[in-house]
Parts: sequence; structure tokens; C-alpha cells
Amino acid sequence: MVSEKKIFYLHGNSYISVDYIEDRMIELSNFFKSHRFDNTRTAFNYVQGLLKCNKGEANMERMEEEVANSEYRAYQQFISNSNWDVVGLRQRIAIDSSKSLDAQKSKTGTSTGYIIDESAHLKKGNKSVGVSRQYAGVLGKVDNCQVGVYSSLVNQNHATIINERLFLPKQWIKDKERCLAAGVPQECIKFKSKPELALEMIKEDIKLGVKFDWIGGDGLYGHSYPLCKGLDELGQLFVLDVHKDEKVFLQEPTISVPEKKSGKGRKPKKLKSDIESIRLDNLVKNIKLEDWKLEKIRDTLTGELWLNIYKIGVWTWDGFEPKARRRTLIISKTIENNPKMKYSFSNGLLDGYSHKEYGYFVSQRYWVERTFDNAKNELGMSDYQVRKWKGWHNHMTLVMLSSMFIMQQMIDNKANSPLLSFRDARILIILQIFGTKQQIQQRLAQMEKRHLKRKYDMELKHKKQKEKMKYLTS
Repeated sequence: MVSEKKIFYLHGNSYISVDYIEDRMIELSNFFKSHRFDNTRTAFNYVQGLLKCNKGEANMERMEEEVANSEYRAYQQFISNSNWDVVGLRQRIAIDSSKSLDAQKSKTGTSTGYIIDESAHLKKGNKSVGVSRQYAGVLGKVDNCQVGVYSSLVNQNHATIINERLFLPKQWIKDKERCLAAGVPQECIKFKSKPELALEMIKEDIKLGVKFDWIGGDGLYGHSYPLCKGLDELGQLFVLDVHKDEKVFLQEPTISVPEKKSGKGRKPKKLKSDIESIRLDNLVKNIKLEDWKLEKIRDTLTGELWLNIYKIGVWTWDGFEPKARRRTLIISKTIENNPKMKYSFSNGLLDGYSHKEYGYFVSQRYWVERTFDNAKNELGMSDYQVRKWKGWHNHMTLVMLSSMFIMQQMIDNKANSPLLSFRDARILIILQIFGTKQQIQQRLAQMEKRHLKRKYDMELKHKKQKEKMKYLTS
């Protein structure tokens, strides 16, 4: 594919190399074969196109223009029609990502999270599979879009997407002909909520042998009683956000069908609790100042992340089970003048994890948002021009593969280039493929200068924050 080996040396002895990607693509070539035809060349060109094209332009037409020896028709056939092993490749991505982050865990001693979240892709028209007017988090409102449910692995500041499902709204499921026309397999024409899709991915990845220490997600998933129950049954630790209007019991309620109060009327059949529940935003009003515990969670580019953490044992009930379920409620609060509050449920024991450990679990969901930002801004995650089921999943899998490649090179270079960003790594790879020697040296010099300035700014912010924390903790 690339005849001359090129390596970018950073700060003396670390490197970023497009040849790493080329070698990995050759290693994975069995997944790109359809019958006797080998699509590895086209797959490598597609990955190069995802890296090279600017945001909003990472489609097959632009790839043909930007990547040498590539052809639109070959891309179209490969993405939309060819029967290469996309499921096998996706599973390999999960396993390889797991191995990379498990190695990181061995070095850092910090646990690895499995985070579930959805992301919307804005689209026009009504032909693209799963498209409808639905909530688009990227806009914060309802719009015409497709929504994918994704799972990511995260350890400290390294994260990558490892699995995906396309959400099909009910109006699609009700229209079988529309689903079949969009290439949806017969067995997939069944409504599944986003939490159900998340549980499906979790079970798949556990079966594969993906390693992680806890499962996280936002309020959509924490609010899902069936998902939490399913994770209980799997024996998986979760720390899932919930909304402020969620209700809990402060002691275990007795659940029963109440006795009939008089001779008139029907006999009660519905289960009820013997005590009243309380909303979380009302519960937090009664927390004493001394019951919060201030913890340093991690270092960030803008200083140290400190959170006030409160934890308490509570019970939740769905109105149907014969017993309420015990949960640990974690409330985290930033130390700003107008603090941000977050509520989370865990099936971990109250004393099974420290305030700091629970704070770390809660805060790591931030990095999953970064995986979406990187995938959309740097790898054309939302720029596809395919309408059918197969094309959507093929595109997403190659985006995931590209993201993993960059994450792995960032991990390899962490010791010698700790401030190397996802965008930095992508630009260096682009220059190897398309740039001149002079452009390469110029970019490296710019990057070195920018990293030194960033390091200085970080040290200054850390110093100011330490002074502030001395005042707050004295």
C-alpha cells in the first residue's frame, strides 16, 4: 500500500505513523474479504478518506478527490453492498480496544469504564434508515435525524467507541415494507428502546471477553429500571446518572396489596408501598454541609477536578416488583460559585467504594462525549451519504476502527508527548500521506511550540487552583 515507511518522531523517541494503520489494516484483511474478493485496499483508502476530509465533507465523493487511486464506485460497492465481515471486525475492535486499555489499567492502577450513550446524526428527507423527527442531543431539540446507541471503553483520558446499534423509532417498526426497502434484516424489525439496545451490546461484549470494571451512562439509562435490573442479574457494577425528579425511599418499604377498607368498592389489586418516596432534588436540601466530602478526582488541562461527594443508601421501586431494590445514591457537586449537581444510582455497596472512587466513576462519562466530538469533527462520523442498514453499520465500524488506531498511537506516545491530542495525531498522519517534508517539519515545530505554551498555561492554572484549594480546605 504505502511503499516507503514514514515515522514522525516527537520529542526525541516517540512516534506517530501512518504505517501503523497500514500494517493493522493488512493484519485485519480477512475481515475485508467477500467471497474471493479482497476489499483491504478500498478499506484502507476509506480510512484515509475519513482522516483526510474536513468535517462535513467525509463522504465518498470527496474521498475520491482526496485519496489517490480511489474510486467512488469502489467505495459505494464496499460500503453499501459488499458482504465483508463487519460484525467480526466490530468485535475485533472491541477486543483490541479492551487489551489496550487493560494494559493502561495495569500501568495507572485506575479502573476502566464501559459507558453507554446515544448520538444523533442530522439528515434530510425520509429515506435514510431510522430517520425521523426525534430528539437530537447535538442540537438539544427535536429534529430530523438518525440516532445511534454506542458503547465506549474509557480509562483515565483515553477512550474509544467499541460497539453500536441503530435505533429504529416505532413508526419505522410499524412499517415493515419501509424497513425492508431500507435493508433492515427481518429479525431486526422489532422495537427496542435505547436501554434495551444498550443491554444487548453489554451482553455481547461480556460474551466476547471485553474487560471493564463498571458501566456508566446518562439519565436515560439510569432511569431505566429494566436495564438496571438486567445489570443486577448479570452481576455487573453500574454507576448510572438519574434525573433530579427521580424518587427514592430512605428506608426499605414494605410492598403489598392493601386490604380493602370497607365493604363497598372493588378489592385492591395494585401493589403499594407502606411509606412515601422523596424526590432527589428535595432530598439534597436536607444534606448538612459537613456530610459532603471534598475529593480531588483527577488532573485536567484546566486544573484539578474537585468534587463534593455525598453518598447514601436508598431503595428504588418500579411499582411492579414484590420488593424494592437497594441502591447507593451518589450526589456530586462542583466547587464553582454556581455548582453543577449530578445524581447517580449504583448497585455497588455504600461502603464498597470510597467517595473518591464513586466520584471518579461519575466523572468519566465526560470522555465519552469527547469520543463523539473526535469522531464527528475529525473522522466524519456524521458525514456519510448512505441510506441503507448495511451502509450505516459499515461506515460506523470504520469510524470506530480509525478512532481506535489513533487512541492506540496516543497511548504509545503518552510518556514522551503527554499533550498530544486526537487532532494532533490525525494531522500528523494526514501530513505523512499527503504532505511534503517541509510541511511536516513546519507542523512539528508548531506543535512543539503549542505544547510548550499549553504546558505553561496548565502549570499556571494548577498553581492558582492549588492556592484556591488551600483556602477552601483550611
